[in-house]
Amino acid sequence: MKTERNYPLATVTDKAARSLRDGHPWVFGEEILSVDGPCENGGLVDVCSGKGRYLGTGLYNDHSLIRIRLLSRNANDRFDEAFWARRVRYALEYRRTVMPGDDFQCCRLIFGEADHFPGLTVDRFGPVLVAQCLSLGIDRRKDLIFSLIVRELRAMGEQIDVLYERNDAALREKEGMPQYKGFYAGEGLRTDERGQVEICENGIRYMVDYVNGQKTGFFLDQKYNRRAAAAIAKGRTVLDCFTHTGAFALNCAAAGASRVTAVDVSEEAIAMTRRNAARNGLSNVDFLRADVFDLLTDLANGGQPPYDYIILDPPAFTKSSATVKNAARGYKEINLKAMRLLPRGGYLATCSCSHFMTDPLFRQMLRSAADDAGVELRQIEARQQAPDHPILWGVPETDYLKFYIFQVV
Repeated sequence: MKTERNYPLATVTDKAARSLRDGHPWVFGEEILSVDGPCENGGLVDVCSGKGRYLGTGLYNDHSLIRIRLLSRNANDRFDEAFWARRVRYALEYRRTVMPGDDFQCCRLIFGEADHFPGLTVDRFGPVLVAQCLSLGIDRRKDLIFSLIVRELRAMGEQIDVLYERNDAALREKEGMPQYKGFYAGEGLRTDERGQVEICENGIRYMVDYVNGQKTGFFLDQKYNRRAAAAIAKGRTVLDCFTHTGAFALNCAAAGASRVTAVDVSEEAIAMTRRNAARNGLSNVDFLRADVFDLLTDLANGGQPPYDYIILDPPAFTKSSATVKNAARGYKEINLKAMRLLPRGGYLATCSCSHFMTDPLFRQMLRSAADDAGVELRQIEARQQAPDHPILWGVPETDYLKFYIFQVV
């Protein structure tokens, strides 16, 4: 099978063909049976089954374990500027629909495979775009893609002044690309010596350090989960664990919590949270630099429960399937300690941001922790990431955030 576009043709195993037909866009190196024609790293290849059935066209890279990342399943597509303009327009119009009004000012505009931009993340913080590219094929087309994103946003009447690249992720090296970060030039974009921008989310103002902060500088995926957590915070004493920039803590404080303690092991995170609290005029927040595991143990040994609402928003304890069991033990330890610490009738918000810790595994861990703590869990809400981080069925990697709110009874 050859299409008239005359790209090299990769024939894949039956297993890979089934995965592609089920919607997954990746082909691993060991799943390629043969390649008809020379392949350029970052270039386009057609993919077919052993029976010659066309399965799609993707970006090739023999440096990567993911040898081919599918771009399209349409044999008639031409991967020219018009193609990428359509892709950009689809992604931005989707965000304007699901993140209306002020929420469109701070959201994820491009979410990799879920938007059919393999390996590309673009977050918006008001007039600032922060991009991270983890695939070679997209990296070679970034000038066109970035230009289209900026132009389309400006055509929508949006102000875009800065585009910053956070290509400082180790995964780039597995794609044969160097790590770096810096301001992107073009489309009338400028640099900003501060490397920071103020945003407003859920009515709370934050200063985002998009140059040195984690990932792109701020975790946008919990936006609506923070609203849900704040909805039951009024009059409560709240312990926000792994606070990072203080987002859960400040949402609860603004919602009328009697007292909120924001905890993180990072002194820099605590300093940022303190500044964000001051920025919003919130005086009902305390700040504590501590290891959460040790702190929960110390509080449990202190007698009278000092908090009636605990929020657990830890970093991903696992980034591979090989360490899921160890991660499950870590998740269980903090949730068990929190359940034991809370008084009967207290509240627990808990989550995992690792797609390897699947929802069934996470629920099983919570059941086990509740059994060991001798409590029952009354579920209030079960949530996922905000819709600007869409879940594409057939691509489990896009379904990663689990968020639950319980009453401990």
